[in-house]
Amino acid sequence: MSFEFRILMFGIGTALVIFVIIADMSEVEEEIPNIGDLQKFHFKGFMHPTNSSLGLNAAHTPLVTFRKSKVSSSVTPLPYLKGKTSNSSSSEWTFNRTLSNLIRKNILRFLDAERDISILKSTFKPGDVIHYIFDRQRTTNISENLYHLLPTASPMRKQHYRKCAIVGNSGILLNSSCGDEIDSHDFVIRCNLAPVEEYAADVGLRTNLVTMNPSVVQRAFQDLSSEEWVERFVHRLQSLSGSVLWIPAFMAKGGEERVEWAIRLILLHTVNVRTAFPSLRLLHAVRGYWLTNHVQIKRPTTGLLMYTMATRFCDEIHLYGFWPFAHDPDGKAVKYHYYDTLTYHYTSSASPHTMPLEFRTLSALHRQGALRLHTGPCKPPT
Repeated sequence: MSFEFRILMFGIGTALVIFVIIADMSEVEEEIPNIGDLQKFHFKGFMHPTNSSLGLNAAHTPLVTFRKSKVSSSVTPLPYLKGKTSNSSSSEWTFNRTLSNLIRKNILRFLDAERDISILKSTFKPGDVIHYIFDRQRTTNISENLYHLLPTASPMRKQHYRKCAIVGNSGILLNSSCGDEIDSHDFVIRCNLAPVEEYAADVGLRTNLVTMNPSVVQRAFQDLSSEEWVERFVHRLQSLSGSVLWIPAFMAKGGEERVEWAIRLILLHTVNVRTAFPSLRLLHAVRGYWLTNHVQIKRPTTGLLMYTMATRFCDEIHLYGFWPFAHDPDGKAVKYHYYDTLTYHYTSSASPHTMPLEFRTLSALHRQGALRLHTGPCKPPT
């Protein structure tokens, strides 16, 4: 086979992957509801101070098997083993540093989380137009307040940690007694401003980075519809105390007003957080990596995004609260979130996420020692 023919075939294969990503993304439904139909709370005088914004049986679910990629010679897909999903909090787990380093190396071919964790002040100026990631026909503008909170350098610049915990929000955490173990990690990542104080024994208190989808303002804080909800929201932000607050502001049309509310409150109350707004290429880059490894996800969940990025900063990654099933291994009902009554159809074709598939993938990585997936109670300290 001639060199020119191989180059041609590689180009065709790469084009097909790009086509699949674009086609699939166009089918993803917007995760954030239209704010125009919701009750709005109108802030008075909130301006910058210096300016006048799975009941499935997991044990019988086959795991993903990865094959050699036919479309990219630059990345070696990971050879995972078939097996059964089981309670992953096993004392037999051993960290596989070689595999962890290989995953980091391959992910870095798609994205560099130190750079892609946030757009920077030098990239935009107030008034600049940005196209939404999931709705390229619709745009938003960089407000004066948002620009004020853009970091001048990556909040994770030159950061590296030996052990990191990523805490998901599944009800599997309830009565787990994992709080102290989670807090013992060198760096703790949490998702969507989940409450911690009243659940500290199970989920811990330490937070170094936390995500906040704009829809959280509506779901968890009633769209700031009263002074009481504003105070609760501000209290939660103030409790972060120097943490990185990661706000995906440019994913889909509908959340821009909530983002602006949060930004105004941060500025008004001089909240001690380091804000980050993910780059416009991050989601596509993360999805591209997993597609190359034959994980056919529509849109990565926040948990999978955080794991993918954390490989850049962390040697050993531990996952807690990742359980996309309606029942635990003993058949007991598990809440979707440990802190509310929200329900979700994990396998719904209308969902933008494929949580059971992600979980099976993470289970495979757990069994090979690339990460540790904690799905059972934590042992009390001795």
